[in-house]
Amino acid sequence: MTSESAKRVLRIEAEAISDLVERIDARFDHAVEMLYSCQGRAVVTGMGKSGIICRKIAATLNSTGTPAVFLHSADAIHGDLGMIVRGDVVLAVSNSGETPELIRLLEVVKRLGIPLISIVGRLDSTLARYSDLVLDVSIKQEACPLGLAPTASTTAALAMGDALAMALSEKRGFKEEDFANLHPGGKLGKKLMRVENLMHVGNELPAVALATPMRDVIYEISRKGLGVTAVVAEDGKVAGIITDGDLRRLFGRDETALQKTAGECMHSNPVLVQPEALAAVALQIMEDKKITSLLVASPEGKLEGVLHLHDLWQIQIF
Repeated sequence: MTSESAKRVLRIEAEAISDLVERIDARFDHAVEMLYSCQGRAVVTGMGKSGIICRKIAATLNSTGTPAVFLHSADAIHGDLGMIVRGDVVLAVSNSGETPELIRLLEVVKRLGIPLISIVGRLDSTLARYSDLVLDVSIKQEACPLGLAPTASTTAALAMGDALAMALSEKRGFKEEDFANLHPGGKLGKKLMRVENLMHVGNELPAVALATPMRDVIYEISRKGLGVTAVVAEDGKVAGIITDGDLRRLFGRDETALQKTAGECMHSNPVLVQPEALAAVALQIMEDKKITSLLVASPEGKLEGVLHLHDLWQIQIF
């Protein structure tokens, strides 16, 4: 019966979320607008299991561009009320809507004139009545066989919090690049790392002028150890590229190659990537073009760095 019990739980919780779809209306839009227009932070508060859901909602808001903080309702009435200031919006989560610690916060919130959005399971509750805006997350039943442990109710509250966060993110025009700025660490941070954080610059950057003799080009490629050099015009813009593979092919067919210049032997119009591009995008370009290096240039075409496939291997972006 264990598997049947598990299926029952999942069906009940799935139904709890599915029922929320029909409740997304003008009130939800108003809640999004209220949070979007907030000059301070979204202060997400709750107790017990709802408090745990609040932590997740606050974390999701923060990671998708909406400044938020979690305030434990019990801590709030024991000295942490200073976390709530004018300009904030309070987002309170309570299935019953009668959580004593939350109810005691109402006076302070109202006195400060702070907008209050509640995510509740009972529309006739005290919290709902005193809220500026109410989001209904009521459920038919808990998934707990005893009907006691918060299960479907917390799932519904979490889903509503995710819906708010994603709608806000979309309204803000939050992009992949913005997400990368807020997630610099871990596997996700590596995947979203920018080219400018990995490229070779300064003394490590292989570059020669158009008039550089090929003998010196070979030395530059060898000295910098990246198997490539950029060829740069007088204005600093990328004019071309020469790779060690190009050298082998060149000297295999042209005995006078050493008497030539970089400008005469380079590949013009090389593949370029901008410093702000994601490392994952650069990797895709390398794979598509079957190359191991990319020249990094500004939008105006000025050389800024070189990115090598080994740089991506080292951070295990694959």
